[in-house]
Amino acid sequence: MKKKIIPIIMLIVFILSSNIVITFAASKSELQDQQEANDQKIKEMENEVGEVKEEMSSTMEQIQELNSKISSYQAEITELDSELAELEDSIAETESKLEEAEENYKEQEEALQARIVAQYEAGETTYLDVILGGGSLLEMISNWQIVSDIAEMDNQLLEQIEKNKNEIEEAKSTLETSKEQVETLKSNKETKAKTLQESQSAKEQYVSELSEDEKALNDEIEKLEAENDQITSELKAMEDKYKDDIADLGGTGTLQRPVKSGPITATMYYSSGVYHGALDYGVPVGTNVYAAAEGVVLAADWRSGGLGNCVVLQHADGLRTYYGHGNGTFYVEPGQVVQKGQLIMLSGNTGNSSGPHLHFEVRVSPYNWSYGGNDSRRDPRNYM
Repeated sequence: MKKKIIPIIMLIVFILSSNIVITFAASKSELQDQQEANDQKIKEMENEVGEVKEEMSSTMEQIQELNSKISSYQAEITELDSELAELEDSIAETESKLEEAEENYKEQEEALQARIVAQYEAGETTYLDVILGGGSLLEMISNWQIVSDIAEMDNQLLEQIEKNKNEIEEAKSTLETSKEQVETLKSNKETKAKTLQESQSAKEQYVSELSEDEKALNDEIEKLEAENDQITSELKAMEDKYKDDIADLGGTGTLQRPVKSGPITATMYYSSGVYHGALDYGVPVGTNVYAAAEGVVLAADWRSGGLGNCVVLQHADGLRTYYGHGNGTFYVEPGQVVQKGQLIMLSGNTGNSSGPHLHFEVRVSPYNWSYGGNDSRRDPRNYM
């Protein structure tokens, strides 16, 4: 076990370090040369990782399972934090409206009381007395107009008072409901945080029981997962930023093929049995890549974690699509709304790629990624 894992660890480290070099490559030709030089080593890794997984001790397998759970709990806590922030903003806005409505209500109530006092002080004088008090017909008509205006103002005042009263009651009801929701979310967050802490403590115990070789392998796996957790966090921030545009999106939840030609060269699992979590389309560098559905662009840049040059689209039905290993030519930018079938980038061979192809991935909320495959990735064919 130790002899086999050590060279694989070195291979993983080599590939991770080579990705760093690729990030700062001086030119496209240099990048391609570096990728070609690593092709054989990457293929060896893909074949041997499956063997490592089979030979992992039960302790190592428990750690991988806990890593997946921890990642999921962290994503759920992040989502709860986002919901809490939105709810607290809504509460602040409602409280402001309530304060304004109460001030208006107070002013109108004082005006109504003043009218009642004025009428009382006028004694038994009626509207009819005012109208008939004029000497001429013209004066009587003028007095009638004045009385009508006063009566209309009184009616409007009463209607406004009633309206503000209803607004106050509605705002108070909304506040009460929102505050109850806040308490529920906080309780859920505390529960998730406690479960997360328990999982992390259990993981630490398992890690202490690993061999040195397994610890080294586990460290490299965790680096990959940390990178992807960071990416997930960044994309979540972008999703929040463009939430209004996302809410306005249409779509039926059906995806189209992202490239017009090229065979599927890898599915959700590699031939070695290693989890892949996406479809690979065998296409040459420079092939047009199209949006699988209407969506908002969350990213169009270099992505760490192996995807290389990548476009990420968020769709109205909660799906998120990833288009990886592009050649660096993008036709879209973050925040842009794209239509189904719109050209978004050109395919390539960047990142952790064993040859020119398009990596096409579908995820659902909370959009997390895990080395072990127990995550949010789904088979794109189920949506086509």
